[in-house]
Amino acid sequence: MGKRYYCDYCDRSFQDNMHNRKKHLNGVQHHRAKKAWFDHFREPAAILYDEQAKKPCRKFLQRGICDFGPNCRFSHMSEEDLFHLKRLVEEERRHKEGSEDTFMPERSLEEWLSRREKKQPTLGNKRDLKTAEDSDEGQTQSDILQQLLSFPDLPPSLLPPPPGGWKVKVDSEWG
Repeated sequence: MGKRYYCDYCDRSFQDNMHNRKKHLNGVQHHRAKKAWFDHFREPAAILYDEQAKKPCRKFLQRGICDFGPNCRFSHMSEEDLFHLKRLVEEERRHKEGSEDTFMPERSLEEWLSRREKKQPTLGNKRDLKTAEDSDEGQTQSDILQQLLSFPDLPPSLLPPPPGGWKVKVDSEWG
């Protein structure tokens, strides 16, 4: 029987050889099926813009079905579908505008890092460690940038340090 090639876009299989595969991949049906697949992932705003530019399909409005299907150059969306799509686009726009406001840092990340470096002395001896602990205790929640706190469900290794800092025993031995 030989190997068979299965096309995910067209949902069909055929004997796999160079001639058959090339003929299928260059075919109109395959290109239409591939376009339809990628259209599922388009932004709602782009879909709304395209649908508003099209005239309504008379056959689809009269019979509820069109011979051209998704390849029709006219719109198959009802007024209700367009209204729901407009609402969805408007909600996304409002959500995006609202989220941009929350991500605006009061100061830059570079400024925050430089201040953090100045605060942390080299941990050469116990006295320096004591001063590092004292300076970390003075760090407030507002001292940490909101950008760093805005990601939900971060693993513990990526979470910012607690306000009091981590408690480290000075006399503990590693290894």
